[in-house]
Amino acid sequence: MKLIDVINYDNYYVLQHALDTQEVVTIEKGTYCTSPLKIEKSVTLELKEGAILKFLPDFSLYKPFYTRWEGIMCYAMQPCLLINNTCKVTICGEGTIDGSGELWWKAVENKRGGDVSPTSEIEKQFAALNPEYLNQEGGGGGRLSQFLRPPLLQIKDCEQITIKGITLTNSPFWTVHPLFSTNLTIDNIKIINPYLAPNTDGIDVDSCKRVSISNCFVQVGDDGICLKSGSGKDGSKVGYKTEDIKVFNCCVEHAHGGGVIGSETAAGIENVLFDHCLFNNTDRGIRIKSRRGRGGALKNLTFKNITMKGNLAPFVINLYYRCGAKDISLFSLKKQEVNEQTPCVENVYLENCVSIDSLASAGMIVGLPESPIENVVLKNCKFTIKDDSTTDIDETDMYLGLPRIESRGLRIRNANVKYENLVIDEPLVIEEGVKVSYK
Repeated sequence: MKLIDVINYDNYYVLQHALDTQEVVTIEKGTYCTSPLKIEKSVTLELKEGAILKFLPDFSLYKPFYTRWEGIMCYAMQPCLLINNTCKVTICGEGTIDGSGELWWKAVENKRGGDVSPTSEIEKQFAALNPEYLNQEGGGGGRLSQFLRPPLLQIKDCEQITIKGITLTNSPFWTVHPLFSTNLTIDNIKIINPYLAPNTDGIDVDSCKRVSISNCFVQVGDDGICLKSGSGKDGSKVGYKTEDIKVFNCCVEHAHGGGVIGSETAAGIENVLFDHCLFNNTDRGIRIKSRRGRGGALKNLTFKNITMKGNLAPFVINLYYRCGAKDISLFSLKKQEVNEQTPCVENVYLENCVSIDSLASAGMIVGLPESPIENVVLKNCKFTIKDDSTTDIDETDMYLGLPRIESRGLRIRNANVKYENLVIDEPLVIEEGVKVSYK
């Protein structure tokens, strides 16, 4: 395998041939540009120290690929590196996978400042492939424009995949996106994107089972380590829940959330453990988010031995999450009819979780009047608030419809909460539909 270390030279044909024909592909020190790549057989891809696999930021290279984009099945741009419909793949080493994200991010920001409808030929192509896009929900990624950026690494319909040791940086969109996959190991990787790079989540585990994430460092422009299972009616139709997920000894910095559940929750997320993690300077530390129309049962979610510092809020359960919503009635404070698109949350357990110097508040536990949050347990937890903070309390999380409060204490509404040895600088804010018990 002879690669050429020249800026903008496309090594695609050599790399793709090697991935298609060899059992072990080794990339030596150097910077090697390439078009998007696919892995569709068992292979080990090793990036040696100093090796950089750099994806070319030519939008036309990323052809339509049927996948899930922000919770909806549709055509989107082919991932930079796609592991597809295979098993026993390992990506390892001390090298770097670079998504050349800057041009992608600039394109998104330009769209946000003007016409958000499809205008370029590429956007119009995807709009034609996805004729229902105007009726589909999104998050903050820009579904209305149909500029459906590629994740840096997607693992789709796979089993027994290992990602270990490498660094991933400058992702055009979500960075590591396991989707419809089972028995995954993600260990000792670094993910580094600028904080202002839009929608550059770290790891988004999406409708997967039996996933282990350990010893990872994440610094990104959206949520850090996040669990999802599809959005609304589309996610319910697919019906593939996320379950049996373990996250251990990971550090997330400068993200919108550290350990995150949602907001794409339609098929359900259950049996989750975050243990011995550090969430510093993330907007929220532990973050659970959904809303009417997103659906899904979120249950048996455990967070143990979590340390946080400098967050807006350390702990959030928010069923009034606003991003991507088109219908203001979703945020009514009145009880609505319960249907399959009504999210529910139960059995959330926090133990030995400590936060220091939160800026907005100690957090919120806010359910729906028709779907109260059941059995939230906080044991041996301490949440402190920065003495001289001037941050608005409404920065606690991204919500709509809730009345403004003036206290920085832990806000509880439509929820059943139990606590033992809970220390917070300010009193709990108890609103309607609340049951609180303590030892």
